[in-house]
Amino acid sequence: MRWHKGLPAVAAAGSLALAAAACGGGQVRGAQGTPQAGTGSTAGTPNATFVYVPNLDVVTDWDPASSYSNEIIAMENIYESLTRYDPQAKKAEPRLATSWKSSADGRTWTFTLRSGAKFHTGKPVDAAAVKASVERTKKEGGGAAYIWDAVESVKAENPATVVFTLKYAAPLDLIASSDYGSYVYDTTAASDLKKWFGEGHDAGSGPYTIDNWQKGRETELTLKAFDGYWGGWSGSHYKRIEYRVTPETTTAWQLLQRGEVSFVQRLNPQLFAQAQSQGAQTSQTPSFQNLLALFNTASGPLKDVRLRKAVQKAIDYDGLVAAIKGSGVKASGLVPEGLLGHVAGREPAQDLSGAQALLKEAGYGPGGKELTLTMTYAQGDGDQQLFATLLGSALSKLNVRLDAKPLQWNTQWDQGKSPDPAKRQDIFVMYWYPDYADAYSWFLNVFRSSDKPSFNLSYLKDAGVDAEIDKLPALTATDRAAAEKAYADLQTKIIDDQAAVAVLFTQNYQRAFAKGVQDYTDNPAYPNVVFVYDLKPGA
Repeated sequence: MRWHKGLPAVAAAGSLALAAAACGGGQVRGAQGTPQAGTGSTAGTPNATFVYVPNLDVVTDWDPASSYSNEIIAMENIYESLTRYDPQAKKAEPRLATSWKSSADGRTWTFTLRSGAKFHTGKPVDAAAVKASVERTKKEGGGAAYIWDAVESVKAENPATVVFTLKYAAPLDLIASSDYGSYVYDTTAASDLKKWFGEGHDAGSGPYTIDNWQKGRETELTLKAFDGYWGGWSGSHYKRIEYRVTPETTTAWQLLQRGEVSFVQRLNPQLFAQAQSQGAQTSQTPSFQNLLALFNTASGPLKDVRLRKAVQKAIDYDGLVAAIKGSGVKASGLVPEGLLGHVAGREPAQDLSGAQALLKEAGYGPGGKELTLTMTYAQGDGDQQLFATLLGSALSKLNVRLDAKPLQWNTQWDQGKSPDPAKRQDIFVMYWYPDYADAYSWFLNVFRSSDKPSFNLSYLKDAGVDAEIDKLPALTATDRAAAEKAYADLQTKIIDDQAAVAVLFTQNYQRAFAKGVQDYTDNPAYPNVVFVYDLKPGA
């Protein structure tokens, strides 16, 4: 299950995630036994342990080329990319690359690499390794490999300099900061890398390396400090990380209160309020993630654009946001605030009279034929369930019956991708956030035409929309003002003209963490990731 396009990240209490990546196999690795869970007493010591409580199993795929799921929370501590996105500056910052430049046409990018960085295998992080990583990821073609589609060739000009030649202009500094698909790794670590990774090995350059992985255990994964990390270990740092799977948010909160864990990924609104009032540290941060209701534009009753627009107008956006109590805000278009392409003033509002007029025009509504719509959403996601309840109530007043079914993500996704249009749903509810800090991900993956739908679950096919989407990378790299206009125009076409989607809300990340955790900040470009090396353990 992936904390990405689709499923709940807090499976039992309302959140977000997706199961896009294949389940990873593998055996238990690591020389040591399962660590003890109660580690609060180690805070402030030289070997302090940071205990992260996710709500779902951690690892589905250990291969950095194809990883596209929950394991991001560990992978971003094990692997590094050339750059990392800085949400305050709204631009890429150095990581494995210390500097970079692009040609005027945005088609040649030169990165200068950090001196002294090495992989956990002991080999240097040089230009040849960067070239090999990108080429293998492109060849594997899994997960977020599409981020490198613009790359025509990669040249290791010298050990410290790598040059990318692009087929078309693209913002490669942002692409190289992607939360998936951008990892640099040692491709020479094993003859059969796919198998080797699947057994619980890693070939990253990050501050931590895999110590112990026991699939299915409560403490599923433990990482330990990589002594050869280029950043060094002077000063105060956490030397170990444990990922302790705790599906029930009430249990997670109790563990935090007892000092047994350091960080709870998300609490429901009631428990988050308790954490705020009872002395835990808390963080509420706007995210780059929104909840979408995708309307079937290709088959079924919603093939009629009037009915799609009627459903858009029937949604109680204000009531939904009020009910989720701070864990989300009204969305203004498809692109969340903080990203290029965000358009202010696009917040939707319920309009039942307008919905009724459109239904009447199509022969439905009060006094007309009864309309039945099918909807699928993620089982266990409280926010999505709330939306289903509110929408069903609003539509019932308009002589429309909503048949809303909560499904496990794989079941929901398989139904949505069915080659038989008759088996597909009318409304598909899922979360989306970008693979790198750019709105292109929404438009390319969710709304560009696709003969075999993956995430294009509105089934929109519009050649004009496709052509505009294809222009976005070059515009972003060469003319930001034109890119802003293109994003605004596309949102008008997709939301208003085609009525392919309703953007229900943009999520706020609500975290709770121990008093001793110092210097924590949330980076919305890396959903649910804690960059543990940047923290300081306190008393």
